[in-house]
This record gives sequence, structure tokens and C-alpha cells, in this order.
Amino acid sequence: ILNYDIMARFRRRTCIILLLFILFICSIMMALKTLRPDRAGFGDPFGLGLLPELQQRTVLLDSKQNLLNRAQGDTVTRASNLHSISVNTMKASMSPVKKLEEELSFPNYNFHIFYYTWYGNPQFDGKYIHWNHPLLPHWDPKIANNYPKGRHNPPEDIGANFYPELGSYSSKDPTVIEAHMKQMRSASTGVIVLSWYPPGMADENGEPTDDLVPVVLDYAHKYNLKVTFHIEPYKDRDDRSMYHNVKYIIDRYGSHPAFYRHKTSTGRLLPMFYVYDSYVTIPEIWANLLTVSGSQSIRNTPYDALFIALLVEERHKHDIHRSGFDGMYTYFATNGFSYGSSHHNWASLKAFCDSNNLMFIPSVGPGYIDTSIRPWNNHNTRNRVNGKYYETAFSAALLVRPEIISITSFNEWHEGTQIEKAVPKRTGQVVYLDYKPHKPNVYLELTQKWSEKYRKEQEQWLM
Repeated sequence: ILNYDIMARFRRRTCIILLLFILFICSIMMALKTLRPDRAGFGDPFGLGLLPELQQRTVLLDSKQNLLNRAQGDTVTRASNLHSISVNTMKASMSPVKKLEEELSFPNYNFHIFYYTWYGNPQFDGKYIHWNHPLLPHWDPKIANNYPKGRHNPPEDIGANFYPELGSYSSKDPTVIEAHMKQMRSASTGVIVLSWYPPGMADENGEPTDDLVPVVLDYAHKYNLKVTFHIEPYKDRDDRSMYHNVKYIIDRYGSHPAFYRHKTSTGRLLPMFYVYDSYVTIPEIWANLLTVSGSQSIRNTPYDALFIALLVEERHKHDIHRSGFDGMYTYFATNGFSYGSSHHNWASLKAFCDSNNLMFIPSVGPGYIDTSIRPWNNHNTRNRVNGKYYETAFSAALLVRPEIISITSFNEWHEGTQIEKAVPKRTGQVVYLDYKPHKPNVYLELTQKWSEKYRKEQEQWLM
């Protein structure tokens, strides 16, 4: 009886202790629950601030919604919103950036790549821009009558022979800009040559994009890239308007850490401007701006810079020299299309530049096809040959030992010169070209490969 009584008391004590322990655990759980933010719901994990990568995605989604809500707002407001989005996004993702720095290739600031921000879609722009490019008629009416007319109808039907992995995107979409910067950095390019029109101006199929420049600069800086400007042939471009526009660019963007300056042989750090279709303006007008004695001279002023002219025909080299330009580039990705874009002429052009203290910047490209917007232009198509055409162009460029190589292009989809990721796509009667049998990033990888090769060979040249 005594043993039974002792055992009964032991069981009661044990039960009481267990009950108290369970009550203690429950009280702790309730206390922890009160620490969870009231706003936290499904898909909004506690401790979001400790997960910068997830926070970055959340900020970008919120930013896209904010932009959509303000799509009808004025240009200044949109620019301010875009700039604040880029700043907030970068603040929220410093840890991922450090990780990316370790993963991505080192930027090569002697590899310059042409970049276009003229694309738009209904979500960010209220309509499609450039993806709905019109079919351009041939200048000969007899030939023009043999080809279709009209314009493309996105998102399935776009003005390109390839289809982007990002779809018919808007150049204002922060997630697109960041994806582009990451791709360009992965390709080991270093300088973005940004297509630029003065404020309020655009190409005939686009809309003004100068308000996007601060966002591009911010994202470029995040990926340790630099930005220079590709001055397009805007209306009434001459020595006076160029002076004012160069002054505008340097005053407005020159203090940004991503603004590109090139170190010259004399040790000066100068901005660089590529001038598209420079040959349209006569040398005497350019000389007013680009020579020391010119009436509108920019030389030896705070706005002095390196000005690079487009060479198309052989005679242009003399005009470029006479105009006071600092160098020339060839732009076109079609070998044989023009004197400048023909690889076999690069050696003589480099020799001319060397003897006249000019920079020679050959432009290489992965191929060319623009029949989606110029259906009559088959003769200028250059097949990519699974990347061999691109590598041949790089090989030709390295042979002349240039100080800089330019790449046509990152995303000029209309002319099929893009190295941006493209994917296979079939829709209705349209079958888009693609990069098969390779992956969508094959041209980024090839660029990175040649960037490293160029870097190694350049070390040999300088020995």
C-alpha cells in the first residue's frame, strides 16, 4: 500500500510538471507571434529585410506597379519616379551586387557596345513603340510594288527577324534595364554607347528617351559599366546645336560615376561622343566646332571631348581629318556593305589614322538581317553561321591592333545585329530565327571570349 501511494504521488507530480512545461512553451509561442508584423501575410515572409535578393524582387514589382499607375503622368514625373526606383532598388540589393561582382567577367573598357532604349509596350508606355515598326518601301516604286506594306502588330508580330527572350519589352522597365546591364557585363563589355537624341526629340518611329539616361547611368554604375553617347542625326544638327547638346550632356550627366571618360595618350581624361551619319554635315561646319580656330570651337574648353565620326566611304577619311574629328568608327555589321564595314579595308584605315593622329575603332557584329522592316534587302543579309561570322569579325579587328573595338550591337533588333538573348518562336505564319543549336546567351559568351583574347593580345602589343 505504501509503495502504491508513493507511485501515485510521483505520477501526479510528473503530470503537473509536464502541464507547466506545456503552458510555458505555449506562452513563448504566443509571445513570438506578437513579434510578427501585422502586415505580414502569405508570401510576405518575416524578416524580409534580411533577404536582400527577395527584397529587390519585391521592390521591382512595386516599382512596376507604380510606373503603370503613372503612365499618363508628365515626362518630368516619370523620370523622377524611374530615378528613385533605380536608387531604391540598388540600396535594397547591395549584397547581391557583391556576389555578382565575384561571378561576372571583369569589364573591358576597350569594348564599346551600341545600345538602344527606344522600345516601348502598353504596360509602361501606353502603346507599342518600335516593335510595331513599319515595313519600309524601296525607293524605286517598281520594286516597292513587289513587296508587302503596312506595319508589325506586337506582341506576337514584331519588327525583327529574331525574338527577344524578354519579349516585346519596354526600355523603361527597370527589370529590363537591369537584365540588359547584367548581360552586357557578363559579356565582358565595359562601355555602353547609348543612342541619344536631344530632349524632346526622337527618331521618326520613336519617342524622346533622354529622361531615361539617369536610370541607365545608375544601373550601369551598379554593374561597374560606363556610358558614353551615340549622337543620332537629329533635325538641324550643326556646329551650334552640337555645342549646346554636348554642353547639356556634360553639365547634366558628366558628374555621374558611370559617365565614361577616355584616357588619351597625353594623360587627359575626356568624354567621348560617337557621331552617327557625321558625313551628312560638310567638313567646314564640323571644323567650326572641332578645330581650335573654329568660330564655335569646343576645343580647350570645359566641354572638350573626343569626337568619333562614322566612316562609310573611303573619301570620308579625308573629310573626317579635315573636320577636326578625333577618330572614326565603321558601325555597320555587314562585311562588304560599305568601304568602312569591309574587313579587308581595316588595315589601310588604321594606317591612315595612325599617320594622322586619329583613333580607328572598327565595329564588329554577329550578322545582319533587316528583312522584317526592309523586305527587299535580302542582298545585305549576313548569316551568323552559328557564331563564326562574329568570330571572323573579331579576328579581323584584332589584326589591326585597335585601341578600342565597338560592337554592333547589343539590341538593334530591327537589323538583326543584336547579341542580346534571343529564343526560338513560331507564331501563325511567322517563324523567327534563333541561335540554335546554341543557347540564348551564345553571343554574350563569344563576346566574353574575345574580350579576354583582346586583353591578352593587347598586353603583347604594349610590350
